[in-house]
Amino acid sequence: MKVAVVGYGLEGKASYQYWLSRGEEVVIVDEKDEISNTPEGAVTILGAAALNQLEDFDLIIRTPPLRPDRIKTNGQIWSATNEFFTQCPAPIIGVTGTKGKGTTSSIVAEILASAGETVHLVGNIGAPALEALPHIVKDDVVVYELSSFQLWDLEKSPETAVVLMIGPDHLDVHNSMEEYVGAKVNIGAHQTSQDLLIYHPSNKFSAQVAHASPAQKRRYMSPEGAQIINQNIVIEENNICNVSEVGLIGPHNLENICAAITAAWNYTQDIVAIKSAVLNFTGLPHRLEFVRELDGVRYFDDSFSSAPGSLIAAVKSFTEPEILICGGYDRGLDYSDLAEALSTQQNIKRVLLIGQTKDKIATAFDKVEFENYEKLDITDFSKIIQIAHMRAKPGDVVVLSPGCASFDMFKNFKDRGEQFQQIVGEL
Repeated sequence: MKVAVVGYGLEGKASYQYWLSRGEEVVIVDEKDEISNTPEGAVTILGAAALNQLEDFDLIIRTPPLRPDRIKTNGQIWSATNEFFTQCPAPIIGVTGTKGKGTTSSIVAEILASAGETVHLVGNIGAPALEALPHIVKDDVVVYELSSFQLWDLEKSPETAVVLMIGPDHLDVHNSMEEYVGAKVNIGAHQTSQDLLIYHPSNKFSAQVAHASPAQKRRYMSPEGAQIINQNIVIEENNICNVSEVGLIGPHNLENICAAITAAWNYTQDIVAIKSAVLNFTGLPHRLEFVRELDGVRYFDDSFSSAPGSLIAAVKSFTEPEILICGGYDRGLDYSDLAEALSTQQNIKRVLLIGQTKDKIATAFDKVEFENYEKLDITDFSKIIQIAHMRAKPGDVVVLSPGCASFDMFKNFKDRGEQFQQIVGEL
C-alpha cells in the first residue's frame, strides 16, 4: 500500500515510523520547500504544489492543522487519531475544549495513576498517540487530549468524552465558529448509549457538542459530577479537599479539576488517590506559571494563552493590581468579549498591547471606553518586559497572557514563554 504522510511534525514523524513498520511504502509530503531530520533514504514530496501530487496514493495521513478539503486524492484520507482509535485495545478518555485541555487531561492521568491504573497520556500534551500504541494493553487507560484539528474527521469517539468550555479559536483555519464547534462534535457523535459525556454546565457550545451525542451525560460543576460546595470540592457527597489546598491558580482551574474528577470517577472512587493527585498537581509549563518575585512584584508566564477566553481566565485569577502583556498573531478572532471583561475587572492596572493584534484589540477597548492600555510599537521582547517592570509597584503582578497565537514574533508559545522567563530572570 502506498501511504502519504502529510506534514512532518511530531505526529507526522510517529505516523511515518508506524506505517513503515507495517511494511507499507511511505512518502513524506510537506508544503515546505525543506524539512529537516528526515530518515535516511526517505522519499519526500516537498514544496507549495505538494498537495497536488496525492492522486495515486492509497492512504493519505492528514496532519492535524491541514483542512481535509484541501486534500485531493483517489485514496482514503485518514489521520493518526483515527488509526489510534481503531487499533487501541484500552478504553479512551478524550478531552476537548478551547482552554484547559492539557491541564484537565493531566489531572485525569494523575488521578488514575495515583489509584494504581496504568495510564497513557497522549495527544498534544503527551506522547504522539501512535508512538504509544505498541505499549498499550486492554487493562490500561488512555487519556487523549483532542483538538478540533484532531477531531475534524474522527470516525470513532472515546468511551468517556470530556467537553470543557468552548470559545472562538483557530478561526484562521476553520471557516467559521460553526465549523469549529462542528469539529468538536465528533468527540461524542460516535458514542453509544453505554458511553459517557461530561460537559461544562453553562457554556452553550459545550452543550451543543453534548446534545449531539447519544451517550449518558453529566455536567461537572453541578450535582451530576464534581462541584464546589462551601469552598470544598465534592463529588457524590464525598469531600475531596478544600479549594485553598489546591496547587493551581484561578477559578478556571477549579473547573478543570472538577471536570477531571468527574471523568476519573467513572474509573476509580479512591478518594485518597483523587485528593493526592489534585493537591500535588501544580500545573503545566506556560499556564499561569509563577516565574519569580522581584521587589515585591510577582511575574507569571501564561504564554499558552492563545485565545481571548484564556486571557479572560488569567485576568480573573488574580485580585492584586495586574499589568498584562497581551497581543500577538492575528488569527481572525473577535476581541469584544475580552474588552468587556477587562473593562469590568477592577484590578487591571495597565494593559500592554503587542504584536499584530494590538490595533484590533485597542479598537475593541475603545468601543467599551476602556482606556487603561498602551500600544507598544516595538518587537524587542526585552524592552516590552522592561516597560512592564517599570510600570509595576510592590504588590502588583505582571502577567504574560497574550490571548493570541505567537507566530508573529516567536516560533511558538514555548519559545515565547521561555524568552519571557529568561528575560524576567535577568531583570
